[in-house]
Amino acid sequence: MGAASNDDSEEHEFGEDQSTNNDATSSNHDDASAQQPMTCSTKSSPADSSVVFSPELLGMYYARLFPYQMLYSWLSYDPATINPNNNNNTTKNGTSNNTTTFPRREFSMTIEPTPGNEVYIRYQSFLSQEELTTAIQKRRPTKIDIGAVFNYPPKDNKSLPSGKLQTQERELVFDIDLTDYDGVRNCGCDGAKICPKCWTFMGMAMEVMDEGLRNDFGFEHVAWFYSGRRGVHCWVCDDGARKLTNEARSAVATYFEVNLGSDKNKNFNLSSPLHPTLSRAYDILEPRFVESVLPEEGHGLLSTRASWTKLLMTLPKQANSVAAKLEEKWGSKRDTTTPEEKWDELKTALLTFIGKSGNSKAPKNLSNADRSRVESWPVETVFKYVYPRLDINVSKMQNHLLKSPFCVHPKTGRVCVPIEVSNFASFDPFQVPTLGQLMKELDDFEAANKSENATDVTFDWQKTS
Repeated sequence: MGAASNDDSEEHEFGEDQSTNNDATSSNHDDASAQQPMTCSTKSSPADSSVVFSPELLGMYYARLFPYQMLYSWLSYDPATINPNNNNNTTKNGTSNNTTTFPRREFSMTIEPTPGNEVYIRYQSFLSQEELTTAIQKRRPTKIDIGAVFNYPPKDNKSLPSGKLQTQERELVFDIDLTDYDGVRNCGCDGAKICPKCWTFMGMAMEVMDEGLRNDFGFEHVAWFYSGRRGVHCWVCDDGARKLTNEARSAVATYFEVNLGSDKNKNFNLSSPLHPTLSRAYDILEPRFVESVLPEEGHGLLSTRASWTKLLMTLPKQANSVAAKLEEKWGSKRDTTTPEEKWDELKTALLTFIGKSGNSKAPKNLSNADRSRVESWPVETVFKYVYPRLDINVSKMQNHLLKSPFCVHPKTGRVCVPIEVSNFASFDPFQVPTLGQLMKELDDFEAANKSENATDVTFDWQKTS
């Protein structure tokens, strides 16, 4: 166990255990916990839905709502664990009846034994769902991370020879965060701030990634989760994905990577002809770009003279004449074209300029390279704004840890809930319930169903939204 960083990172990467002194810190904390155990009632007191997060609410959430059985069944990859009645599948001698995967899975926990004092605990592993439940309810972690499956239970790492503990498998994961879009967010948001306008970037990224993972790699078990604040996480759970080597993971992640330029070099050039994957991505993204980025109610890229002038200035210098003509036309009082119509007009003008529209002919001094650059500009512009921006290092290594689904983000109090790609438009991150709201929903449900046999509900979380 060691001090956790104070940033808002949602993933961790570690090599060999460096925590020689951490065991002592962990022991001290556990001793304190033994003297003053963290306990919470299994029944919530009347809840104040205006409070989004508190240690007391978190304790009640772990006691009543956290889906331990669902998490255990998923990470066991054993059909026998699907039945909720099998939630503690251990024998009298403590060995697992039905799975050898779950006990070798690493968990990490970030706890806050005193306000403002975050402590990070690595190499946690649990034989059963009951052990996991007990540890979480005792420690009340402000964050839980899930790591790889090792060749030995990670909790035994100190008793193993150096280098003996090795990763065996791990889901292929992706992390997409809105902070990586700060350079193109024209909605006024940056950093941890989000709004409905920039949240649409997440939906576009999810659609492109999901399509590629399923169609290009044949993965079937692809799950998406809201990070609780400003991003999304993807877990690819197919057996083939879990067995990928670090080199193969890097290859998959790089497959989706597009160099969008940098602060020093704003320009980037796509290969011609466009790779089929990128061509498909453009077909997915351009309509969303037109709908969400161009108009005033989006990011206003073509909604005012200042904004379209700025965009036209990014055209290749060979197309300066196109920019000048459109600048003059759009600036006329007689021009009433919408941002969408301006975009179509701009694309048509570029095709005409390079001789690919009607009977037009390209300028004789226009090289093939220049022609290709002009033709690629619309694609590059769309990608610059809305192509997925991956934290690629998260995906490359088996030993990365990523925030567990169904955790609660301490800054927002919102739960990391699943998102369906096909229903992204109906997903509102601002409507994801907070801890206070969830406890209020429990109170309301139980007030309306006072008889214990009034419903067929198995878990308390089924009583909430």
